[in-house]
Amino acid sequence: MPVFQLTDDLLFPPPRLAREDGLLAVGGDLTPERLILAYSQGIFPWYAAGEPILWWSPAPRLILLPGEFHCSRRLSRQLRQGLFEVTMDTAFAQVVEGCANAGGRRKSGTWILPEMAEAYGVLHELGFAHSVECWQNGELAGGLYGVALGGVFFGESMFSRAANSSKAALAALCGQLVRWRFTCLDCQMHTPHLERLGAREIDREAFEELLDAGLARPTRRSRWQFDAAPPGRTPGRERA
Repeated sequence: MPVFQLTDDLLFPPPRLAREDGLLAVGGDLTPERLILAYSQGIFPWYAAGEPILWWSPAPRLILLPGEFHCSRRLSRQLRQGLFEVTMDTAFAQVVEGCANAGGRRKSGTWILPEMAEAYGVLHELGFAHSVECWQNGELAGGLYGVALGGVFFGESMFSRAANSSKAALAALCGQLVRWRFTCLDCQMHTPHLERLGAREIDREAFEELLDAGLARPTRRSRWQFDAAPPGRTPGRERA
């Protein structure tokens, strides 16, 4: 299957034409309009320094139904003990930076390049990208970020500086997505870590059905906040 070269026109080839590894197209840009169009079709950018922008639509697709998040006994105990404080949309840039540097990625090579961070920062300002922060003793201990369209949350990355901190952020997010009746959390590609947390692979047709159902719902473009206390301590003051 060929890889398509994008032009300045704001369009993508049908996702079903992606290669077996999920690669669909190359080129284009990271403008908000193109990113939103991509996500609305189940396409996302992922590339390394020195490469052109690469666009992916893998099948099978790893998704997590918010109500199926698996909370381990240890994590449940930590949440009950109030080990973490969880917030939303209070430190988006810090979360993106944490994801970019997680596990020494900045030195070894990360796909969260400066232009990627800037592009998602713009989406955040426009109300399409959101972060979940996990704090411990007043310090950012972990978190995650992604893009939300309608009733679908497209997870981009997560990081931990303290054991189970990113899991706590994900647990809190899933609880909120259940309350907002989101259809799914898109995890993109398979990892054993996410599978242990309840994610599972589905075929392209099933993913597109979830995507269509989610996009039929209105997009919450305001700054996100928990409408019920998340697991852990009640969030304190907002952080810049």
